[in-house]
Amino acid sequence: MKKNKAILKHCPNFYKIINFEFSEDDSITLKLIEVYKNYIFNIDINNEEEVKSVEKFDFVVNKYIEDYFFRKDMQSRLLNIRIKKSANNILQKLVESIIDAFDSYETGYTRNIYFARWI
Repeated sequence: MKKNKAILKHCPNFYKIINFEFSEDDSITLKLIEVYKNYIFNIDINNEEEVKSVEKFDFVVNKYIEDYFFRKDMQSRLLNIRIKKSANNILQKLVESIIDAFDSYETGYTRNIYFARWI
């Protein structure tokens, strides 16, 4: 029980993420939230790299929930993620791929300037 509380200290967006309401046909969001819950509760709280990874993943999934444009872009990126079955920790590789997709999105997004059209 103490481990879970310690993990939740590093995931300030946990309750917002797990309580996010999405449409029934949105299987990608459902799977992403499942991956989120599985990943954060299966880390070693004493491993600093894993804690940093959880903090970053919490940030990425929160951005997914809050930003409509990021969500649409990320859904297409998530469909293209490929992980070899021979990987040691498939869940870890999946989370790393999602974080890499976020970093790629941020790099591309900062290069694009969006103008709102006022009607």
